[in-house]
Amino acid sequence: MTAETDQARIAPAPAAADTVFGVILAISFCHLLNDMMQSLLPAIYPNLKTGLHLSFAQIGLITLAYQVTASILQPLIGLYADKRPTPMALPGGALFTLAGLVVLSMAHSYGLLLVGASILGMGSSVFHPESSRVARMAAGGRHGLAQSLFQVGGNAGSALGPLAAAIVVVRYGQSSLAFFALLALLSCAILWNVGQWYRHHGLARLAAGGAGQAAHLDLPRGAAAKGIAILLALIFSKYVYLASLTSYFTFYLIHRFGLSVEAAQFHLFAFLGAVAVGTVLGGPVGDRIGRKYVIWASILGVLPLTLLLPHASLFWTGPLSVLIGLLLASAFPAIVVYAQELAPGRVGMISGLFFGFSFGMGGLGAAVLGELADRAGIETVYQVCAFLPAIGLLAGLLPDLRRRATP
Repeated sequence: MTAETDQARIAPAPAAADTVFGVILAISFCHLLNDMMQSLLPAIYPNLKTGLHLSFAQIGLITLAYQVTASILQPLIGLYADKRPTPMALPGGALFTLAGLVVLSMAHSYGLLLVGASILGMGSSVFHPESSRVARMAAGGRHGLAQSLFQVGGNAGSALGPLAAAIVVVRYGQSSLAFFALLALLSCAILWNVGQWYRHHGLARLAAGGAGQAAHLDLPRGAAAKGIAILLALIFSKYVYLASLTSYFTFYLIHRFGLSVEAAQFHLFAFLGAVAVGTVLGGPVGDRIGRKYVIWASILGVLPLTLLLPHASLFWTGPLSVLIGLLLASAFPAIVVYAQELAPGRVGMISGLFFGFSFGMGGLGAAVLGELADRAGIETVYQVCAFLPAIGLLAGLLPDLRRRATP
């Protein structure tokens, strides 16, 4: 890659207009609410495991039920939205989240837990591809910044979920999930207004931006498909590793260091907070210096830390987990925008594919790692996962992005 960055080569279309921060912040806030409500599920796993006498494998299958419904439906919904935009799908997704939390609050059997988790996943499957499209509509050419602001809302919500669980759900029980479902009504109201902007202004802005995207990429045949495959491999390595922390980090801390559930939840909150910070930094830095540089920094920076984590004391486990979260998350906005540039005109499908794939790999990883924890112990999970970031060295094969000169 030359000193000229991929972003310099791909100048935003003049018709894309200015960045609409009001819309981006609104969709980011709804992302916060959505992911906070949805992250309550893994945050209450210790309670569910004790109350219903679940195994680690059963815990993993709950995560799988949630994430598979999201991962299968997201690219399909994104593809549909590219062909037939549906602004009012946004508030509809919030209603699925509400229904999922209500079912989970009343679930006293394993089967009903799986049903509630699946409905929760359907809420994400509708919300993420359409809201990512809105972020690009409002970006005004600053696509990395818009994706970072959109995604950091979700990361902040994921970090607040365990904190809310430690303060409310651990004290008042599973039924208190119904209280958080009320937040879905607030999200629904905001998304209704975003949907109106989407209908009256966003579609025109996306079409104007698409005119600038119409120029052919100066890439060999098959290079775009190869690039997307490499980016999906990076998502696999990152999200299976993230699943090891979001689903099992509290169990690891309790087992290895004897922490209480509340103390372990605060460690998880610190990790997820670092993920939020990494997300908000990754996009604008990628806009400025190039997305490939951000992806490489994430890979080369995190691998030594994941190798150290299984051998660290409690004192060092906290800082290591925070640095891992910071670096892992910094690449995701760059990866999504890079993929959108590789497939111009397919914003919804690409967004759905990458968000859905990340959810699916997280769910599959949680199920496999749960089985591994049952068979070999929770510490073995982190010894095995330590090597996953090495897959990210495939980033060296990513194509450079540049436009062919027009006559």
